[in-house]
Amino acid sequence: MTLLNQKTINKTAKFSGIGLHSGKLTNISINPSAPNTGIVFKRVDLKDNNLVYPSFINVSNTSLNTTISNEHGVKISTIEHLMGALFGLGIDNALIEIDNEEVPILDGSAKEFIEKLTLSGLKKSEVPIKIIKIKNKVTYNHGKKSISIEPSKVSLDINFELKYENSLIGNQKNKINVYEDDLKNIFESRTFCLFEDIEKIKKNGLAQGGSLDNAIVVKDNEILNSEKLRNSKEFVNHKILDCIGDLYTSGYRIIGSINCSQGGHFLTNQLLRKVFENKENFSIIEIQERNLPHTLINKSLLRSIA
Repeated sequence: MTLLNQKTINKTAKFSGIGLHSGKLTNISINPSAPNTGIVFKRVDLKDNNLVYPSFINVSNTSLNTTISNEHGVKISTIEHLMGALFGLGIDNALIEIDNEEVPILDGSAKEFIEKLTLSGLKKSEVPIKIIKIKNKVTYNHGKKSISIEPSKVSLDINFELKYENSLIGNQKNKINVYEDDLKNIFESRTFCLFEDIEKIKKNGLAQGGSLDNAIVVKDNEILNSEKLRNSKEFVNHKILDCIGDLYTSGYRIIGSINCSQGGHFLTNQLLRKVFENKENFSIIEIQERNLPHTLINKSLLRSIA
């Protein structure tokens, strides 16, 4: 049985590490928070205007990461792996205190976030969760890249296709049901890049903290990391992790079916903007019962609230 009420963590979870792009050391504390407060970032290195909300409308940059900013220009970057972990664990409310501008990259995946948050435990409230249910198909295209979302009865399905000219990465596909599948391979999959792109990326001021400890580096037909791959579809699985984290900037879990070809942070953000620009595309629903068997949602137990 799945308890369908809002959750936070039971006790504070702390992380320290460098930012992938800034190269700066950052400390974060993920703290319990009350129902209906959502996920909130707080820049504790700043005294004023230091709250930043991870909403798709606050996404200010999607170049190799997802960055959010508030109306005062205060930003927090590379939120996607942490947001993916929060989504995957069903954490609805948390106050994330951070003392720099970028979330630590850790090992390049969501693995450590998942492990520590799981050890912290989850605290259930008496307040029901809210879910976004997609009502109409919405598509966004950008050149050869595309992403769409359409109605689904009970699940969030992500069907992702990756296409690289590099022969080692090549074309990879994977499809997952976020609410029912074992997501271990998704959470442990690391960010990656091609060796020949590193110099250009660094010249653009990014990946200043990148290393073989926090990213897979592919050179021709070889993986330079000693660990090699953690699973056979690690490249596309990491893209799915990013997608899950970016989808959580919608504010709620989603019922829908996503198909994506060669997508990334930009496409997912543009898709959300397109979905929410028309109220006919979605409903926000609230669970009336405490639990449901197996599936996340059952029409007879839902009340439309928007």
